Amino acid sequence: MLALAISSDSPNRLKLTETDEPNCNAHEALVSVHATSLNRGELRLLAIRPDGWIPGQDIVGIVERAAADGSGPAVGTRVTALVDEAGWAERVAVPTDRLAVLPDGVSFASAATLPVAGTTALRTLHHGGDLAGQQVLITGASGAVGRFQIQIAREQGARVTAVATSRYDEDLRGLGAEQVVESIELAAGPFSLITESVGGKSLAHAIERVAPGGTIVMFGSSSGELTPVGFRQFVPGHEGARLQTFAYYTSGSGIGADIAWLLGLVAAGRLETRVALTVPWTEIGQALDALRQRSFSGKAVLTMTG
Repeated sequence: MLALAISSDSPNRLKLTETDEPNCNAHEALVSVHATSLNRGELRLLAIRPDGWIPGQDIVGIVERAAADGSGPAVGTRVTALVDEAGWAERVAVPTDRLAVLPDGVSFASAATLPVAGTTALRTLHHGGDLAGQQVLITGASGAVGRFQIQIAREQGARVTAVATSRYDEDLRGLGAEQVVESIELAAGPFSLITESVGGKSLAHAIERVAPGGTIVMFGSSSGELTPVGFRQFVPGHEGARLQTFAYYTSGSGIGADIAWLLGLVAAGRLETRVALTVPWTEIGQALDALRQRSFSGKAVLTMTG
């Protein structure tokens, strides 16, 4: 089968190459991949992984061979899944607890935006507990995760302040943000939950705005800057506040169930997915360049077939 594998002497460090078919364990279904979406974390993996390694985490497609242990959907079922690697291939082995059946009316491209970004949004918000009536601050709000966080927090009854440039003001308000501010310094607070993906000065300002007993969930550092953190930043005024790190791959089981919940919202018209760019996987360089330049809000999707 064909796959996009790391090749240090190729453009974008990727080469479309013949590779072995996946070996499925008893609890894994073989999925024929129709589309995938790009995640910012994959840019880093492209730079550090060895030749021959196959990237790719978000996948949608059709079950080609059901799991031998009887778990999961039958052959021919449309599915969405999150895998740790090897998604940029014609076929991939997927643990059945990491996939969800794709509802009728939800497209492959739309579903491809959900696994990493959607589950990250949902699980970072879980750290805030019951969000009904709570003040929530979301940094990096125009990105794929931020857009999902706004909508899910709104769905759970939170009052959301989003940090993004002014060109996204109307868009993010339409998703459910009560306020959109251009910089975190303009966010009043205090906030019981802050999702922080920028790092550096943004994280320092988040500490200044977290409510006593509140939580700051750190799930990225797009600025690449370090943040000096000390006890006196928390007292007085932020006693009992917590800094919580997050990575989806250490966030627990039930990923397939979370994807199914998100797909249900999409099917009901209560969660918007934003496909900003769609290209054939043979033209992945175009999508990677756009991702590096942050030239779109939403997700870039690669199509493997048709």
